[in-house]
Amino acid sequence: MSIFRRLSNLFSRSSLDRDIDSEIQTHLEMKIDANLEAGMSPEEARRDALLRFGNITVMKERVVGEDAALLLASIWADVKYACRQLRRNPGFTISAVAVLAVGIGASVAIFAFVDAALIKPLPYPDPTRLVDVTESLSLFPRANLSYLDYLDWKRFNKVFESMDVYTGSGYMLSKGDATELVPGVRVTDGFFHTLGVKPVVGRDFYSGEDLPSAPKAVIISYNTWQNRFSGSTDVIGRAVNLSGEPYTIVGVLPSGFQFARRNNAEFWTSMHASGNCDLRRSCHNLVGVARLKTGVTVAAALADMTAIAAQLERQYPDSNRGQGATVSLFSEVIVGEIRPILLTLLAGAGLLLLIACVNVASLLLVRSESRRREIAVRGALGASRTRLIRQFITEGLLLAIIGSVLGGAAAAGAMRLLMALLSKDMLLRMPYLDGISFNLHDLAFATGIGALATIVFSLTPFLRLSTNQMRDGLSEGNRSSAGVLWRRLGPNLVVVELAIAMVLLVGAGLLGKSFYRLLHVELGFQPDHLATLQVAVPNLTYTSDQQAVALGRQIVGKISALPGAKSAALTSLLPVSGNGNTDWIRFVGRPYDGKHIEINDRDVSADYFKTLQAKLLRGRYFTDDEDDSKLHVAIINQAFAKKYFPGEDPIGKTYGNTDLSTKSLRQIIGVVDDVKESSLDGETWPTEYLPFNQSPDSYYNLIVRTSQDERTLLPAMAATIHKIDPGVGTIGEGTIAGTIADSPTAALHRSSAWLVAGFAILALLLSVVGLYGVIAYSVSQRTREIGVRMALGAQRVGVYWMILKEAGWLVGAGILAGLFCSVGAATLMRKLLFGTESWDAPTLLVVALVLAASALMASFIPARRAASVNPVEALRAE
Repeated sequence: MSIFRRLSNLFSRSSLDRDIDSEIQTHLEMKIDANLEAGMSPEEARRDALLRFGNITVMKERVVGEDAALLLASIWADVKYACRQLRRNPGFTISAVAVLAVGIGASVAIFAFVDAALIKPLPYPDPTRLVDVTESLSLFPRANLSYLDYLDWKRFNKVFESMDVYTGSGYMLSKGDATELVPGVRVTDGFFHTLGVKPVVGRDFYSGEDLPSAPKAVIISYNTWQNRFSGSTDVIGRAVNLSGEPYTIVGVLPSGFQFARRNNAEFWTSMHASGNCDLRRSCHNLVGVARLKTGVTVAAALADMTAIAAQLERQYPDSNRGQGATVSLFSEVIVGEIRPILLTLLAGAGLLLLIACVNVASLLLVRSESRRREIAVRGALGASRTRLIRQFITEGLLLAIIGSVLGGAAAAGAMRLLMALLSKDMLLRMPYLDGISFNLHDLAFATGIGALATIVFSLTPFLRLSTNQMRDGLSEGNRSSAGVLWRRLGPNLVVVELAIAMVLLVGAGLLGKSFYRLLHVELGFQPDHLATLQVAVPNLTYTSDQQAVALGRQIVGKISALPGAKSAALTSLLPVSGNGNTDWIRFVGRPYDGKHIEINDRDVSADYFKTLQAKLLRGRYFTDDEDDSKLHVAIINQAFAKKYFPGEDPIGKTYGNTDLSTKSLRQIIGVVDDVKESSLDGETWPTEYLPFNQSPDSYYNLIVRTSQDERTLLPAMAATIHKIDPGVGTIGEGTIAGTIADSPTAALHRSSAWLVAGFAILALLLSVVGLYGVIAYSVSQRTREIGVRMALGAQRVGVYWMILKEAGWLVGAGILAGLFCSVGAATLMRKLLFGTESWDAPTLLVVALVLAASALMASFIPARRAASVNPVEALRAE
């Protein structure tokens, strides 16, 4: 019975029963016929046959047991033989297992991140119905909502089951005399209901609890409950002082709750819309999240919201001109920035795995050549083709299992290494990556790779098993005649490896060049020796602009006097933090068609540009005495001057808000070189800088230029501010250089460049080793030919040239194929490139030269061995 039939019988007992019944019936009929020939009657003949045969049920069970035992014994024999074969060839075994483990480890590790970010659903009920809802402008495809627009969107839409908004970044938590800045968010009353999240302790916000007239309520995070309130069950009903106002704790969020947009928030307060911004339709500071009605698509929701936005534009032409709507799946917004990088890395890991499989397949082909005599002898002694195939399947399965186990262990280690590359800030924006470990999804992925590897490794030697090949193998008496299959497949496999290595090397080169250019983008200031600190001033203490200005002056004066400090300044936003905080303006004396002229808006103190060491192109800087009682002034950047004052001097020109109200009018007194306000890869927008003393805020950034390592000044900065007023909150101690290095743009470019470079180096090593194996095997199989050539007068230089020429053709073909594939692959990943084209000629040339040099160096060793062949010994050995 064949192995396949036995395996089928193990899983299909009914089929085995039918076979046995048929066999037993045949034996009974033969015995009955013999009894009839002996003169028995039909009844006696049948009765005698049944008595002699015995219990049919017992016989069937015995046959089944023997069949299973034989099958298991046969499989065990195959396993033991496979183990002996692998143990007898340690070089082959170690090489194949190591290469496979590297490929599987890299692929599984990257898949774990892809699974966590792109495959696993968000941790909310029915997450496919959650959408991100915002406004849109020409400059901002995803612009914040105003509170009044939100109320209209919520009232008029027909597509959302619920819609809510959130905003804010933190509060000042007062505990006795101490004040601490803590992350927090303001949300509307149905926010957690929309997400589908219920507090584990206490309750959710009541309907209407976000109205100005309602009591102020707060829901705290689980970690805050544990760390600040010791997990006390009587926390519900307690009062906490946030930014000078009392809030009552009404609930505690679940421990596993995550909200990627504000994942570090400790306090979630009810909205209580009030103040100038909340009640002004032109002030946009909210982000919306909604749950679609059952059966409503994202496209239908977008159409409905766009229609509402158009209606509001007609109704409020001044504040809502040019404002549309965006509706996107919430999951798409959360993972949007990391999706292309993860897919690129997964593709890179897949290519590395492909090289690994090609390398192992090459090793198996070489090994099958050396086993041709063994296969032929076993065939001559009666081993069937099926039996030999089963043996190779067992060996391939054993290799795949060992490689998969080691690859899984390598993947677990690689995951920890990759997690170490992620900064704390990155994990806050990507909570779905936190705590990644080897799980069932990764195990299933690794098992799938192992199964595919088993198929490949089993089919590779199977291609050698034709009847003619077995007969030829038995008749061969030497190993100098290389197999035709290897001559055809071996070089082609090496070309594939080299082409893939070329793709990965070019990808790594382009990403590395992009990262270099990103870090060396023109900033417009000197980023070294700049320390930063975020400051929050309690509004209830500093109620007037004069008080806020006085405090700002005192802070700048005290910090500037610290040892090691050269100058200090205040700014509403740090440079290289991103475009935003915009202002709508119009120019005095120019016609105005009502279209929004939107510019970046920054409030800075007098010594801001001096501290940054930014270049003044025209006019003058602010002076410290320019407060609200003086003429309102502004400094603009070069982009502003070029766009709105081309060919003329902007100094002395005046502009204001869209109404040109008297209080909004300001005169341009200076033009500075473009300071990089956006992200590193962002566009430089027209920007206005206004004197902090004319528009003070309660939340700003302190920036200090130092004469020493800026990090040494950070503790003294916070301590000095708390000496001035213990009620002033500080947070976010850092440096500009660190901010740039750890910015989302730089971090993502850096991690992708390093990882693809790692894949590329491994691919280069594997492809070079593969080429070495091909050339070395070719030399070993051509020993007699080389000996004859040298006996007939061939010089060693000629032998060198012959071998290196063979290698050169393979390298050239691999590089040429790789060049075309590289340009195509780089085009697909062009969104990850900064200041670099996908067909960047210097990168392509350098990679081609590195790959060619490495490959030819690997070919030199077998060429040297071939040139050292002794003709007499080579011919005697044959």
